[in-house]
Amino acid sequence: MKRGSPGPPEFHSTAYGMKYFHTVFLLWAVLLAGCAQNPSGTGSGSPKTSEGPLRVGLVFDVGGRGDRAFNDLAYSGLEQAKKELGVDFIYVEPGGEGGEREAALRQMADDPEIGMVIGVGLLFSEDITALAGEYPSKKFACVDYMPVKGAALPSNLSGMTFEEKKGSFLAGALAGLMTRSNTVGFIGGMDSGIIRKFETGFREGVHFVNPRATLISGFIGMTGSAFANPAKGRELALGQYGRGADIIYQAAGASGLGVLEAAGETGRLVICTDCDPETLKDSRILGSMTKAVDRSVFSTVASAADGSFEGGRAVVYGLDDRYTDLVYSVSNKDRIPPSVLGRIEALRTKILSGEIALDETAALR
Repeated sequence: MKRGSPGPPEFHSTAYGMKYFHTVFLLWAVLLAGCAQNPSGTGSGSPKTSEGPLRVGLVFDVGGRGDRAFNDLAYSGLEQAKKELGVDFIYVEPGGEGGEREAALRQMADDPEIGMVIGVGLLFSEDITALAGEYPSKKFACVDYMPVKGAALPSNLSGMTFEEKKGSFLAGALAGLMTRSNTVGFIGGMDSGIIRKFETGFREGVHFVNPRATLISGFIGMTGSAFANPAKGRELALGQYGRGADIIYQAAGASGLGVLEAAGETGRLVICTDCDPETLKDSRILGSMTKAVDRSVFSTVASAADGSFEGGRAVVYGLDDRYTDLVYSVSNKDRIPPSVLGRIEALRTKILSGEIALDETAALR
């Protein structure tokens, strides 16, 4: 079934085979009926890791697999966990704008064979916080977790966070040092606190190394669907390139594919976010601010599998160990002068030492 088409979300399993088919069919039916509930509210699901390998249920962010970025990296982390740890998993791609997220999370939480449930993306924060409270015996994790106002992190929920502002500062420095037109652009997906961290970090990085540079900034939308609108991404990018930008930094999920399309049409460049190694071979890409979603998903699943999982806190995957990083295009690294590469590494060192202070929480307030 194609993403966004009418009907239930896609469920996939790596090892359940026919014995899991009945569970999946029921889950589809419940989602379609709109009645995925736990009437008792007692959280009856409980992990059964002692009876076999850990089984993980993952729900993708808007855009699903194939975004060549955020979601694909999360899947890669699960694949690594399967290969190296013997973990089994099932994943779901919510349809449309992701309105089935809560129902999919709840069904996984209610399944006694699933020991850990992961939501990929900030849009899961509120739902997964509530569900973790209902299912205290099950482990939960959320990639790009956003604090929920008035709610503490449950002891069985790990909030996975990154230093987007610091990584974006380095991306801004790269753009500011490499621009020839002295005009660069930023395109964000959903206008939200986390994406504002990308924008403000990029802006500060550009102006730190090139105070005279002009930044054109834009967001695709105000809802989760903004991460799955390549046509709008292309439209905004063509507008920014038309106004003189020669490099655009995009933090737009699958909508960023439209930015790449516009770069190809105009012969300009893009700095991406969360590119996988294969995508970095694209000649339209100058570099990518990466969040090692694959590594963080793997390490979180590994902790659940070996009993060292610790919830109740936000885990920061930061610049110091390169969970947050700036990487360069395989095709275009040779066009970046050694002096620029050296300058960016020097900036990284100053950020880590505190000489350059960047408040990761400013855009979230």
